[in-house]
Amino acid sequence: MTVIDIPDTPDLARMRRECGARLQAAMTAQGVDALILLGNSAVSYATGVSWPLGDSGLAHVDRPVAVVTADDPWPHLFMPFREGSSGEALLPSDHIHPPVYLEYDEGVRNFAGVLADLVPAGATVAVDELTGAMRRAEKTLFPSGSLRDASHVIGQAKLVKTADELSVIRKALRITEQAMAEVTGTLKPGARQVDLSARFLRKAYEYGALANVIDPIWQVMPDSKAEGVWTTHGDLALPLLSTERELAKGDVLWTDVGINYAGYMSDFGRTWVVGQDPTPHQKSLFKRWQDIIAAVKGVTRAGATGADLTKAATDANGGEKPWLPHFYLGHGMGVDSAEMPLIGTDLGQEFDESQVLQAGTVLVLEPVIWEDGTGGYRSEEVIVIEDEGWTALTDYTYAPYGD
Repeated sequence: MTVIDIPDTPDLARMRRECGARLQAAMTAQGVDALILLGNSAVSYATGVSWPLGDSGLAHVDRPVAVVTADDPWPHLFMPFREGSSGEALLPSDHIHPPVYLEYDEGVRNFAGVLADLVPAGATVAVDELTGAMRRAEKTLFPSGSLRDASHVIGQAKLVKTADELSVIRKALRITEQAMAEVTGTLKPGARQVDLSARFLRKAYEYGALANVIDPIWQVMPDSKAEGVWTTHGDLALPLLSTERELAKGDVLWTDVGINYAGYMSDFGRTWVVGQDPTPHQKSLFKRWQDIIAAVKGVTRAGATGADLTKAATDANGGEKPWLPHFYLGHGMGVDSAEMPLIGTDLGQEFDESQVLQAGTVLVLEPVIWEDGTGGYRSEEVIVIEDEGWTALTDYTYAPYGD
């Protein structure tokens, strides 16, 4: 049995080398000679460099681009900004280049000349995104005509985390938990949702977060679906944006937050009650949630399928699916806050059966218990899959419902 030894301090240079090796191995397995990556998380995974996205609108124009080739251990990074980024020292200086602007015809024409020097003629190329300008110049950019989807390569590579990746993820989770502990002291009637957000974000950055990923959610849950926000499918609405709404005594809050640390994400979810203890019946919902989590963990190990997990959860909940419709029971996490494997989605039973867990995969479990008249219960646990089980990456109280 192999148990993953997660270092207390990640070696970022080693992590970049090992992730790069995994990426090139996936390229070889899928017959791809070169990757062109435009997605922020994909570029971060390939290069080890991360940056805060202060304006998501600009992210589609003024953004980094990576080119990975099968015969070069170092990726080429075309980076439009420097301030606030981390990890540049991980790449040789001759592999860090000025920006390319692939939304524009002129930018694509310039990039075509760059690619001609980096990618051999006749190479099989995979791209994760194509801008309109790239599509217009597709024959010039990719003269071989053999264009693949890079998401399949990236997805295969990042499914299993290295020990250093797990160390970074655990650090991201610890930052989140430390900041959330600071928030609970201000949770009282009269506090506004935006006040909780301000407290969390300030503390998260003080503890080392690089960026906010999920705008903090402090959702006041209705006593019944009929009293909640109307949805087209008739289910609970989650998530809803935080506002200046003042919290009232007895409000049931479903919390969900996430930050970026060294290019990797955290995910945190708990249920709180404002200004009082949960009622005995509300605590019974937490007990049901615990039983479901225990049942899922009982079948979680390398070689288990997503269908094994959904069956365990459903059986433990009396035959009903204990997660939000059109959502999922669990999801992976890494450079994206939700990535493969995705378990319990609308893709159905056959898809869940195809999701075979591997040692080193990070999984976020988030079953939900809902009962009209209570506000329900929802929390998240983050684990890493082992050969014969799992190891918890989170260690945070379930107060006020339990320890």
